Amino acid sequence: DPVLLVEQDGRVVPFLSRPALPALLLPSGGHLFSISCFVAFFVCLLGRKPNPLINQWLEWETTELQVTLVVGLEHVLRSLALSLAFAPPGEWRCVQAWFERLAGEEACQAAVLKVLPGKGLEVLKPFVQRQPAPASSQRRDPQSCNSTASEVAVRVHVFFFGHVVLPPTSIIHPQRNHTPCDLPQEGRRNLLLTSALPYVNNVPHLGNIIGCVLSADVFARYGRLRGWNVLYVCGTDEYGTATENKAREEGLTPQQICDKYHAVHAEIYSWFQVDFDFFGRTTTPKQTEIAQDIFWRLHERGFLLEDTVEQLRCEGCRRFLADRFVEGGCPHCSYPEARGDQCDKCGKLINAVELKNPLCKVCSKTPIIQSSKHLFLDLPKLESQLEQWLDKSTAAGDWTPNAKQITRSWLRDGLKPRCITRDLKWGTPVPHPDFKDKVFYVWFDAPIGYLSITANYTDQWEKWWKNPEQVELYNFMAKDNVPFHSVVFPSSLLGAQDNYTLVNHLVATEYLNYEDTKFSKSRGVGVFGDMAKDTGVPSDVWRFYLLYVRPEGQDSAFSWADMALKNNSELLNNLGNFINRAGMFVTKFFEGCVPAMELLAEDKTLLAQVGWELRQYISLMDKVKIRDGLKHILNISRHGNQYIQINEPWKKIKGGDQDRQRAGTVTGVSVNIACLLSVLLQPYIPTTSRTIREQLNAPAACVSTMLHAGGSFVCSLPAGHAIGTVSPLFQKLEADHIEALKKKFGGQQKVAPDAAVAAAPVAVNDGAVVSGADPERAKQLMQAVAEQGDKVRVLKGQKAEKAAITLEVNKLLDLKKQLALAEGKSAEPTAPQKGKKK
Repeated sequence: DPVLLVEQDGRVVPFLSRPALPALLLPSGGHLFSISCFVAFFVCLLGRKPNPLINQWLEWETTELQVTLVVGLEHVLRSLALSLAFAPPGEWRCVQAWFERLAGEEACQAAVLKVLPGKGLEVLKPFVQRQPAPASSQRRDPQSCNSTASEVAVRVHVFFFGHVVLPPTSIIHPQRNHTPCDLPQEGRRNLLLTSALPYVNNVPHLGNIIGCVLSADVFARYGRLRGWNVLYVCGTDEYGTATENKAREEGLTPQQICDKYHAVHAEIYSWFQVDFDFFGRTTTPKQTEIAQDIFWRLHERGFLLEDTVEQLRCEGCRRFLADRFVEGGCPHCSYPEARGDQCDKCGKLINAVELKNPLCKVCSKTPIIQSSKHLFLDLPKLESQLEQWLDKSTAAGDWTPNAKQITRSWLRDGLKPRCITRDLKWGTPVPHPDFKDKVFYVWFDAPIGYLSITANYTDQWEKWWKNPEQVELYNFMAKDNVPFHSVVFPSSLLGAQDNYTLVNHLVATEYLNYEDTKFSKSRGVGVFGDMAKDTGVPSDVWRFYLLYVRPEGQDSAFSWADMALKNNSELLNNLGNFINRAGMFVTKFFEGCVPAMELLAEDKTLLAQVGWELRQYISLMDKVKIRDGLKHILNISRHGNQYIQINEPWKKIKGGDQDRQRAGTVTGVSVNIACLLSVLLQPYIPTTSRTIREQLNAPAACVSTMLHAGGSFVCSLPAGHAIGTVSPLFQKLEADHIEALKKKFGGQQKVAPDAAVAAAPVAVNDGAVVSGADPERAKQLMQAVAEQGDKVRVLKGQKAEKAAITLEVNKLLDLKKQLALAEGKSAEPTAPQKGKKK
């Protein structure tokens, strides 16, 4: 039958004042839109005459009664869920008996076995506690937020009396305690959070920080506010060739380099207020113990292969080259600057020997190929098992679209055995006697660091990592790390067959660029973690802006001008202005005590608007939509500013009793909204959140009560509550300060590309160099080549015009030619080949 589409406010049933959808149009012209309509229809079929009064009752039932019941029932269910969650043992026996009877039903048992294998009916209890906002609310336009009278009434009731049904604050721990370690608990959501382990020898830039540790920190803080049991671990990835090379550069041992830069990382994350439960490292005995145990379990079950492989060896550096220290043309898409393990452009895995025209990234010499015997993880043998697990995890969990897409592309191409050993000294030793001179490859070894870091935090680590029935695992990372967390590492754990907790929710960001280019420590381009605190910009402002531009669905860019704009407009003029005014009205007009509130219709409508924004915030944050959740916080503040501007309490306080009462109501409602904002801001800007609560002298309970179940905007500061001293929360970022910072971090190259080309030595027709080798100039030109290469990559990544790309590629080729001349080599004039990517 045809389906008729109507406008949102279009009238479908003639006698209904508001739409009731869906509705079934009968041949007779009547409409069926509710159970009562169906009953009335069948009664008429039995021969009874239709009663005109029935339509009036149907309208009342549809537009008033059902709406009231739905909204009221939502509140009752939240109260019930909270009571169930925090009731002492032995209470609610009737509900327990109901669960037991339900569990005994044959149909329920069959469904549980099919949908929740190995978990049982208890999984329903935390599901009930999560209580999402009603679907009707989720679909509503946040700008219109046209609440019904019944919804408004419920929100007003919750505002004044909602705290009565909330659990005692002594049970809830929004600010988690580091010791003793909380273990997974029956009946609670137990969340294990990891962020990709940063390489110890690299100082993280802003993109690294937002892509991994900061995003996970926001969600961990949010989870604690929600009353979930959260464990957040991270640490430095310390093994591999990169560490050996850094040690050689600085004249230290690899262990000394790890000790030095681990402290640098810890200090940076501490300044950014990243609140790990434990920040560890991979160079520990626990790492060796757990990694070798997984290795032997894979070996015993036949999931490892031996093979002789060809590797790239640099004679100049006198060593085998790690994948990230060789660069060349991608064998799949011809991208000219693919790494030895993966192409950044097409995302496909690469064996280093497959690269076209490979070069050592340390000395720029061409490496040779040598053979060596290695061990491989037999991914094809694990592929079927992996696919079955992935189907369930991606369907039930919150995987970001890019994580799903990247994982699917790997499976679509078919998995190949993956080498897990390397010819290095600095790494976790392979325990097999035939491979005693090798160490584990970093992408086999590093993810095991999550387990060993947890084991260094608590000796009961297996209750987190071998407990998939009770624990939900969230992995946070940038998109380039996805394949190793969705394919390689899960395959290792599946093959180990030791009941490991596998990732339920894989949260991957896109890339954050710096202005119109990439971050580069060597070229002085971009802000790195150890520089941010010296800018004079507070940590909370950095957190706010990075989360505001978090690259959730596509690449985004850090911009000094935009950062200043967002600070001055959103933080200062919107958020800070509203909270400061609300507090100052209490101090100035009501002697520091919250006045009594007598709500009018517009006050009640505001409560409904704020309640809607709160539920949207919770719905988005539950799905790790961190950037979008922030927008709803700012919407609440905007509602508050408009409310104050319209009602003008600073004028009404000077009027008669009725006007003074009105000023009191507006002030009381506003200061309670400010208290709510302090709670919602806690995951984003924790220092400011704490400052707001201190200024408002807010009770500790407010931190947790408003975010439990589906969310409730509760009056935490009742009439008579004395607030503290109010002061401004944010400062303006001045244009001259921002311009100076932009210039400081915009790059300070010794040799500009164009200047290098202009100053190049003259070559005769046969390619001989007029002047001899110039080591100092060669060093400068190497820097210019690196810069120009980055510029070409950015243009290609932005899909710029072909002519613009060709121009910059020609400059790059000229620079490489001049570099060869400066090194005393013969260099023939080189022109780009038609149709071939450079």
